[in-house]
Amino acid sequence: MVEKILYIAFQYEYGKKENGYALNYEAWYKNFINEGYIVDTIFYESYSIVDLQKEILRRANAIKPDLIFFVLQKKQVTVDTLEKLKRQAFFTVNFFGDDQWRFEDFTSKFAPHFSACITTDKFSVEKYKLIGQKNIIRSQWASLSRNTVCDNVEYKYNVSFIGGISPYRRWFVDVLARRGIKVHCFGSGWDNGRVTYEQMEEIFQCSKINLNISNSVSYDIRYLISNLKAVLGVFRSLWGRGKNSSQTKARNFEIPVQGGFQLTDYVPTLDEYFVIGREVVCYNNIEESYSLIKYYLEHTDERETIKVSGVRRARNNHTFRHRIIRFMEEIEMIKERSVD
Repeated sequence: MVEKILYIAFQYEYGKKENGYALNYEAWYKNFINEGYIVDTIFYESYSIVDLQKEILRRANAIKPDLIFFVLQKKQVTVDTLEKLKRQAFFTVNFFGDDQWRFEDFTSKFAPHFSACITTDKFSVEKYKLIGQKNIIRSQWASLSRNTVCDNVEYKYNVSFIGGISPYRRWFVDVLARRGIKVHCFGSGWDNGRVTYEQMEEIFQCSKINLNISNSVSYDIRYLISNLKAVLGVFRSLWGRGKNSSQTKARNFEIPVQGGFQLTDYVPTLDEYFVIGREVVCYNNIEESYSLIKYYLEHTDERETIKVSGVRRARNNHTFRHRIIRFMEEIEMIKERSVD
């Protein structure tokens, strides 16, 4: 039975204290604590790569954890370290959250060296099996828990967007602006800058429509002819570099959990988590987004009904606590099979 966990990841977003706590720290570490696990930590930003390998092995042997939980984002941990842990019979798991576009270049290099892997991409499950990893747990991103009241809200924005700027997102927002839709943007690169989780929650609640815009490569011809970077992005995608497909992300759950109405680009498997049209509204291109924004700004009652349904679904099913409870059950079953 898992009681003690050695948690290895970033403590701060991108390893920088000025960015505040990393989502993974808030999502996994704090919820492991809340669920009653004894958790020791090793944070990437506290060590050089060489010293990190030594500290992982030293700490594992010192505390003898039942589970070593990694969140690799780059090549912070070496294959040699993972193999040493395996030879010493430690049970290791990594959360892979970007397999939709990082499996070949990243996940495939590390996955065979873990005892089990958690993936958010159903279409990568067979890929894991082909490289020899049989212990695959399918989970998903989620949201930090919130229980604030979301009715009778005094709205501050008609449309808002939270997320780092990218050429495609900038183009998307500019096109909507030319059609009379002002999108209030927050995040790295935008005029309003980054926001805290508390500020993000307030924006979600105080926006009639929370827009979610993909950060993957777009093949919209109008975007491609808008600037040279757009074309270069496509070539990078064709060469297997860069984010070449959209995916279900934490934002899809954060918006409703924190009390907002969500209009998002459609991604495969989103309908496994929400009823589209009743709990979340999706668009496939910029024309659809424009039409849906106009529609739901004018049809307040329908928008509010969808918002309330989405909030209820997300809070009842899609917090990080829900994810942990589910994948820890699967980890226990895998550990039992390995003993047998």
